[in-house]
Amino acid sequence: MPTGLPSETRYRAMRRVTVTGAVTNVFLAAAQVVGGLLAHSQALVADGMHTLSDLVSDIMVLFAARKANEAADARHPYGHGRIETLATVAVGLILAGVAMGIILDAGRRLLSDGGLLSPTPLAMALAALAVVAKEGLYHYTMHVARRVRSNLLKANAWHHRSDVVSSLVVLAGVGATLLGVPSMDAVAAILVALLIGRMGAQLIWNSAQELIDTGVEPEEQRRMLRAVGALRDIRGVHALRTRRMGGTLLADVHVQVPPRISVSEGHRLSEAVCRALRGVHEELGDILVHIDPEDDQLRAPSSHLPGRAQILDRLQRAWAGVPGARYVEDVVLHYLDGRIHLELRLPLAAVGDAAGARALARQLIAASREVEDIGQVQVFFRCGDLSPQDGA
Repeated sequence: MPTGLPSETRYRAMRRVTVTGAVTNVFLAAAQVVGGLLAHSQALVADGMHTLSDLVSDIMVLFAARKANEAADARHPYGHGRIETLATVAVGLILAGVAMGIILDAGRRLLSDGGLLSPTPLAMALAALAVVAKEGLYHYTMHVARRVRSNLLKANAWHHRSDVVSSLVVLAGVGATLLGVPSMDAVAAILVALLIGRMGAQLIWNSAQELIDTGVEPEEQRRMLRAVGALRDIRGVHALRTRRMGGTLLADVHVQVPPRISVSEGHRLSEAVCRALRGVHEELGDILVHIDPEDDQLRAPSSHLPGRAQILDRLQRAWAGVPGARYVEDVVLHYLDGRIHLELRLPLAAVGDAAGARALARQLIAASREVEDIGQVQVFFRCGDLSPQDGA
């Protein structure tokens, strides 16, 4: 089962931090764009457009957070986490488009006569304000993103951090322009745009990796395998596969266990495997553990053998000449090494004494071995009275 915060709690946390960022971005974008126009700074206007793109991404985050945290349903049994991934791609595309527009406009100004602007000191003050505000948003958003394990919030946090860098570039560009280098404001605008474009490309690339089910890094996978291999009663571990869905990591793994343990013990071992994996990677949600009684990495030696119903039908026919066969209470099948090994259980009261038990056991073993695909046969007798279905 997935771990972590309940979906509704997670959504409320994501909504709160995103609304805080959106409100901040509204006031900051307005101050940067209007201030950039009044202070004659193209770089500050470009930075304001970057902040405005944050506002658009905030709106998308709110929508995606609501949908992604909805409970799983019949058509989406794994939940809706990939909506976060798609929204992250959309944020990346918005950033790339904003970057291209800024570069084209700044390039036109650099290449045209009289197109350069002359910023005033107001532009520097607004750029400094943007640095402080965006750095605060970065730390707040990243803190919540780690707590609720949301890659979408982490992307939005880095979006805020990219604004810090771009505002620092604006600060430097405006300062250089005020010192007598008029082209630096436009150059700073282009540098800001390149930073925006780089961030957009990273978001798109990382989300694409998730959409094509890219697993964890090799070293992380080795750590997970070592954690499982260190468990008692685990004879081997292989075929570990991982993939991400929103803020959750999904995994499936094959473990080899002692071949004659019970189904319930195998289930218990699978739960131990899940605990060991989550001890290595806290983002793990659903884990599928495949229990192997033998090493099937290169071949499946028992896959061609018939199923239980068919084997029992053959055994009943083979036991037709053994009168005591009607007392067989339980037949346990072990599919190992390309053969079916049997464990037969009967009440001792059905045969009366040890000599009768040995005789019946020999008869059952001989008759069972006449059946195709049967390997080792073991017969066990339990003490106690006959149950009602055992007959008279």
